[in-house]
Amino acid sequence: MRLRLTVLALLSSAIVVAALPGSALAHRYHGPRRNHGLTINATPNPVISGEAVLIYGQLNGPDPGNQVIKLYHHVPPVPGYSLIGIVKTNSLGFYEFTRAEGVVTTNRSWFVRAPGLPRVHSRTVHERVAPLVSLASSSPTGTTAAPITFTGNVAPNHTGETVELQKQGGVNGNVWHTLKKGLLGPGSSFSIPYRFRVPGDYVLRALFRRDDRNIAGASDTVTEQIQQSEVPDFTINSSSPIITYGQSATISGVLDLSGTTTPDPNVSVTLWGRSYQGTFHTIGLPVVTGTDGSYSFNDSPTDNTVYQVRTTFRPPAIRHSALLFEGVQDVVSIQASSLNVPVGQKVLFTGSVSPDKAGHVIYLQRLGVDGFWHNVEIGLVRPNSTYQFGWTFGNTGSKEFRVKVPGGPIDLGGASSTVTIVVTLPPVGSLPTSPTPTPVVTP
Repeated sequence: MRLRLTVLALLSSAIVVAALPGSALAHRYHGPRRNHGLTINATPNPVISGEAVLIYGQLNGPDPGNQVIKLYHHVPPVPGYSLIGIVKTNSLGFYEFTRAEGVVTTNRSWFVRAPGLPRVHSRTVHERVAPLVSLASSSPTGTTAAPITFTGNVAPNHTGETVELQKQGGVNGNVWHTLKKGLLGPGSSFSIPYRFRVPGDYVLRALFRRDDRNIAGASDTVTEQIQQSEVPDFTINSSSPIITYGQSATISGVLDLSGTTTPDPNVSVTLWGRSYQGTFHTIGLPVVTGTDGSYSFNDSPTDNTVYQVRTTFRPPAIRHSALLFEGVQDVVSIQASSLNVPVGQKVLFTGSVSPDKAGHVIYLQRLGVDGFWHNVEIGLVRPNSTYQFGWTFGNTGSKEFRVKVPGGPIDLGGASSTVTIVVTLPPVGSLPTSPTPTPVVTP
């Protein structure tokens, strides 16, 4: 394997002496806890299941070149450590191992030894791996009268364990409530039917709780819009039940004579609406129904809005339509500090969110091998409604990223466009001199 000196130079040269006997290291369940003349690092850490990992370090001391380095790993629930790779150091004592895509699918621990040098070993690195969790719904819209079925998969295989369907709560999108649990069946797939009894806009995810093999993992969010059943003689619909911030929607319907299917023309009707935690108020001017009883309004809401159309005048009685829920998606921009980077170099993803989402949860997502988006880092939108994420790559190839605001009661959230980063072998001198740890993703 060709050594990449600049990647290996990421490792700190600090060494802590340990007293563990080298001959017993491969059989210890926990592995060595401190360096003894040999450093080690792994990037990225944590990872989503199937992502490639680069393991690298440096042998310190006299005559570090051309020394054999052995890599050991422990994969729960199998006890002990086993040998999985052998390389030689270069003239400066640097070494590296690459765990290819599709290999690291569960939690594991690594350490390295220099068997030709007695009692020389690294500390143990604990790699944490999140499962790939997917979620899809039978329909993005529905009514309170019928259930919607949510399906998905967890990889690697966790057949027999449970997954939770959760809805988002909290103004800033940082609270989740479990609606229902499902069992992972054959192929580690699940199917959860759920009936929403209260109309509204829901942001949902599937969550797999951590176990010995994987840390917790959550799916990308899906949005469900649940409407009330229509009032038969006073209908209401939207030209686009979900719009992007800055767009408009047409609210229309038909008014019939009460209890009939006969149009009720020349009746003044008014559009009412309210946003999150607001009160109903009139929107615009009244309109008069046409000869076929039809009416139409145009509005550009900036937040999720509940509409209702009512007859304008009381005699003989005020009539009204069902409630109509209009969802508004946030606009998320994205820029990458570079679209072409060497292995081991950090890329910064920056952008803004409209409307203002200061303090709201925001995700950096990567496209997984299963074709679904997965959270790799979680942050908060800054006070000026901007964000910044950093990511360091452990192997070459094309990587697809995006940034997503998962939504909440005020807006439905939104996702940026996709950014493709091409990762290459590093040129000499292009990398920093110390490693940058990857933040832990907490669902």
